[in-house]
Formats: sequence, structure tokens, C-alpha cells
Amino acid sequence: MRSRFAASITRIIAVILAGVMSVALAGCAWPSEYIADAGSKALRGGNGDTTTLRIAAQPYPLYSDVWVAHELGYLKDELAKEHASYTWDSFKSGPLVNEAMAAGNDDVGYAADLPAVIAKSTGQDVTIVSNVAYGEKALAIMVPKDSTIRSVSDLRGKKVGYATGSYAQHLLALLLAKQGMTLNDVDTANLSAEDQVAAIQAHNVDAIVIWEQYVTKLETEGTARVLADGTGVKRGNMVSYFTTSYAKAHPNIVRAYNRAVQRGADAIAKDPDKAADAVAKDFGVSAGMLRKIWKHFTFTTELKPEDIAAIREVADFAWRNGILKSEVDVDKLVDTSYTNTTTNTTKGR
Repeated sequence: MRSRFAASITRIIAVILAGVMSVALAGCAWPSEYIADAGSKALRGGNGDTTTLRIAAQPYPLYSDVWVAHELGYLKDELAKEHASYTWDSFKSGPLVNEAMAAGNDDVGYAADLPAVIAKSTGQDVTIVSNVAYGEKALAIMVPKDSTIRSVSDLRGKKVGYATGSYAQHLLALLLAKQGMTLNDVDTANLSAEDQVAAIQAHNVDAIVIWEQYVTKLETEGTARVLADGTGVKRGNMVSYFTTSYAKAHPNIVRAYNRAVQRGADAIAKDPDKAADAVAKDFGVSAGMLRKIWKHFTFTTELKPEDIAAIREVADFAWRNGILKSEVDVDKLVDTSYTNTTTNTTKGR
């Protein structure tokens, strides 16, 4: 009796176990598909979430290829290939981008050459991973249209507004140096781009040092004229730089970001009407004006030797003039391994 009862219990347990196993196996493919799914989850952090790239942005045409990549979905597409997504925070200047990255709020920023160098000098462990654009005419000293100032030498003792720590400061110093002058020979006012526009409109400053889109807007409106720009003086690189720890931990995401930005650059070259329609609103200009502004830029992620040399010149200048807290080794700041070897260079038009 006990034997028959024990046998019955054994058969019942076996049936239950078989049912459990069949349900489990029906719920997942074993073994290869299950392993593949586990690996995919591991890439996404183990719980199905994608790795997030936090981007510190600036709403200026200087960075149009990044904005085109953002608005036309190239960033989303390329990052998705690496199981990543992104967030987008907008700031009004390079120094503010530096602050956000220093606070640990963002993983990548893009800015002009000097802010990137300053970030490194203040102890931020950042790496320049690609170009964004360059353009000698995209940055200029401007004076009111009716100003009697006709040359850079006329700025001696005059009030000049610019954003301290921006690449505008470097251009002003270079142009003054050509006249045997220094920043100490002008009365400087630390002003954001928007405040510079208001100041020159109200004639509260004698000159400003400002970048696009403001150069073209002020000229077109008849408010101000260009006294001198970077032609033959300053290459004017805009660069993308990551926190080094993020770049080393996620090299494929860095490359995906660069691919997306290059797609933005290519779109500007191949279909400027579509590209301008996508991003003009972000900069507060018309699509027609934006296409005019783009003539002052070359958009590319490629870092050529001449780009690195220009960044090195910026670092040397900033160190000699006491702008940096510590000397910056540009060879350690720039890493070209994250850009594609097939990168194109596209001229804005």
C-alpha cells in the first residue's frame, strides 16, 4: 500500500516538474537565444535600459552640424546602434558647458577651442575627440555702424565687450598684439553674446567681440559693422570633448556620436535647404540667413594636423597670458582615435 502510494506521489511530482520545465522553456529560448538576450541586457545595463549620453549643447550656428544631427534624428539613430540614448541640455556659452561637465551633469560638450583648453587646465579630465567646425570669418570685432573707430589700433582706451574665457578673448588679444597692444590697453567688459548685442545697440560699449549668428545679424540689420575678423589670424576651431572616463568606458558611443555629427555636416553640404529648415529656429534666424552664415564655416569632425596646431597655439597663448591655471599638454588633450578614418570635410554654403 505504501509502495503504491509512494509511486503515485513520485509520478505526480514528475508531472508537476515536467510542466514547470515546459512552461519555463516556452517562455525563453534555450540555450543560444537566451544567452544572446542576456548579453544584450548586459550591454544595456542589465535591466533593459539603454546607456545614456548626456550632451551639453550651445544654440549657435557654430555648431550647426551637431544641431542638424539632433533635429534630423542622426544622433538617435547612431546611438541606438550602440544601445544608447541621449539627453540634451542647452547653455549660452562654453564656460557654462564647462561648469555643467565639471559638476558631473553632462558627459560631452562642444565649444570653441579656448573653453575646452580652460576645462583641461582647471583639472577637468576631458578629451577632445573631434572637430565640429572651423571658420576664420565666424568671429569678429564689431563696432556701431556710425562709429569713428576705423582700425584695431583705435580701440586703445575704448570699452570692449566680450565673454571672458571664450575664444573671442583670444581673437581680440591676437589682433591687439598685431598693433603692439595687449588686453590691458582696452577697457574690457565681460558680457554674454546677448548682452553684447544689447550693449552695442545702446552704444554702451565701443566695440564687441562676437561670433555667428550675431555677426551676420548685426550687419544685416545695419546695427554694427565688422572692424576685423579672424582671417589669417585665428582658425577658430569648435570641438567636441568628452569626460575622459566616459570616453574610455564607452568608446563605441563616442564614435557613434561622431558619426552622427558628420552626418549632420554632410547634410549641410548636400541639402542645405533641408538642413537650414530643420535648425534655423534653434538659432533665432531665418533659414535664408542661416545659409548665408554657413558660408563662413567648414563643418567636419576630422581633426587635421593644422587643427591640432591651432589648438596648441590657443593653449600656449592662454598659458603665457595667465588665463590658464595650469599648462595644458595638447597631445594629451586631443585623441583622434574616435573619429572615422573616412571622415569627410564639408564646406558650409
